[in-house]
Amino acid sequence: MNISRRGVLGGLAAAPVLYGFGSATTAVATTPRPGAGADLERGAERRFNAPLLTPGTRLVLPPGVKAVPIWDYYRRPRLASAVSVWPRMTATDGTTVDASVVPERGAPTRIAMLSGFTEGWYELVHTSGRADRVTWDAGKLPFLWFYGEFGATTVAPYHDVFYTVALQPFSRIPYPRNSLAG
Repeated sequence: MNISRRGVLGGLAAAPVLYGFGSATTAVATTPRPGAGADLERGAERRFNAPLLTPGTRLVLPPGVKAVPIWDYYRRPRLASAVSVWPRMTATDGTTVDASVVPERGAPTRIAMLSGFTEGWYELVHTSGRADRVTWDAGKLPFLWFYGEFGATTVAPYHDVFYTVALQPFSRIPYPRNSLAG
């Protein structure tokens, strides 16, 4: 995983960070998921939290990315049957949202698997002007897990506690497709 930081230096996430200015060296960090078989590899998860994460922060992705929402994430996660073109996606309350913009506290949760990466990168552009860019090998990890929790979930202990965006590359989608209608 290659992380390039531009702007103010400060804490990006709880995990160790590789700092680089301009272009950083490539380092792929993957770990097999316990119990899931060796065919599932995960890149490093990055979390962005308040106070750095504020309403209006934007998640920028390469063109052509698609989003498949993950339903019932906290109890029995599975993929929705509908695919949308990023940044439009269905939030956990059923509304269609622009998932590229971090909303106000209390907005519905957004959880999805993103695909269609010809280049593995994303950039979080903060309202302060700071930009955090993360890159990875999309040939090895072509999927990106996207989780945005903004306090609207009713599931304990997440309700009204977390204000976070988390992203993690995957080698494949780890959730079954929803076979139920609706």
